[in-house]
Amino acid sequence: MFAPETGRFLLPTLLLLLVLSALVAVGSLPHSYIFLVILAIGFSFWAFFASFYRDPRRTPGRGIVSPADGRVLEIERADDRVRIAVFMGLSDVHINRFPVSGRVEAIDDSGEGYRPAYLPDARHNVQRRYTLSTDLGKVEVVQMTGLVAKRIISFVGVGDAREKGERLGMIVLGSRVDLVLPADRVRVSVEVGDRVRAGESSLARERS
Repeated sequence: MFAPETGRFLLPTLLLLLVLSALVAVGSLPHSYIFLVILAIGFSFWAFFASFYRDPRRTPGRGIVSPADGRVLEIERADDRVRIAVFMGLSDVHINRFPVSGRVEAIDDSGEGYRPAYLPDARHNVQRRYTLSTDLGKVEVVQMTGLVAKRIISFVGVGDAREKGERLGMIVLGSRVDLVLPADRVRVSVEVGDRVRAGESSLARERS
């Protein structure tokens, strides 16, 4: 399965490459070294983007789940909030998901610049913040751009309600996603360096 709206160009592109390959095989197109190299490059690019836009099925895990695939980059507690940052590499699934069930109260764009997403200063990059109304109170999911990733895509709008693990959006070509939670309502269950999967891996549990 591919990310929403991407199958419309991935599938036709694959069909075109297969047709060209068949025409070369039967001799209708020149069987030249240059043409074969072009086809090989075409299939390589297709395989890269097919991997990048993959959208595997996920079964929601326990507690408050990760909004992104990747590695836990930072855990910061400040005032009454706790922020967990997840860094997404090029090989990670780039679909971002709802960490808990809730309704989108606001979507705000802010920030400037495209610093490498693994640097502390990246929290000031161009970003999109989703404020969610949940049973825990206000929860925020922040999609941040990076040095290469400069396009943020939303699958939801203000007023939309979604269940935990459902798709929220994606960032094209990596970067990071921050999850901001009310510190008095949760207990963090991961450490910096842990690998997590969107919609499945628990980042925190609600305090009893």
